[in-house]
Amino acid sequence: MKSMRVKFLLVAAISCLTTVLVAGTARVGAQAAQDAVASGAALLTVKGAVKQELQLTAANFRELPRLHVTAKDHDNALHEYEGVALPVLLAKAGVPASGDLRGKNMTLAVVAEAGDGYRAAFSLAEMDGDFAGETVAVVDTVDGKTLGAGQGPLRLVVPGDKRQGRWVRMLKAITVVDTSTAK
Repeated sequence: MKSMRVKFLLVAAISCLTTVLVAGTARVGAQAAQDAVASGAALLTVKGAVKQELQLTAANFRELPRLHVTAKDHDNALHEYEGVALPVLLAKAGVPASGDLRGKNMTLAVVAEAGDGYRAAFSLAEMDGDFAGETVAVVDTVDGKTLGAGQGPLRLVVPGDKRQGRWVRMLKAITVVDTSTAK
C-alpha cells in the first residue's frame, strides 16, 4: 500500500512539474513574441522554395490586403478573425500560383511552424483558387482584439477544416518545401 502511495505521489509531482515547465515555456514564447512586436523585429518569415525570402514585421503585415473570416474555434463558438490570406504572403515571396501551378510545382507543400515547434502542412494546390481554393488565413485579431498570449501575435486559421489541428498558434514561419526530392 505504501509503495502505491509513493508511486502516486511521484506521478503527481512529475505531472505538476511538467505542467509548470510547459506553462513557463508558453509564457516565455508569448513574451518573446510581444517583444518582437514592440521592437519591430520580424514576426513571420516566409522561406524555403521561394523566389525571395520574406521577413514581415507587425507594420509590414498590417499594410497587406486584409481578410475577414468567421469560423468556430476550439470552444465551438463562432469568432471573427482578421488577417491576411496565406496565398497573398506566398505570392509576395514568389511562390507559383494559378497557371504556374502545374508539373513539378504540384509537389510543393507549405509547412506552418509555431514558436513552440508545432507544425502543420498543406499542399500548395489546396490553397489555390484554380484548384480547391481552401481559405487559409494568417490572422492577428480575433473578435476585433489582438491575439492574446499563447495565441499570437499571429495565428493560422483554416475555416474549412472540421478540426483545428492545422490552426497553428504563435505562428513564426511558413516554409515552402519541394516534396519531389523527398525519398
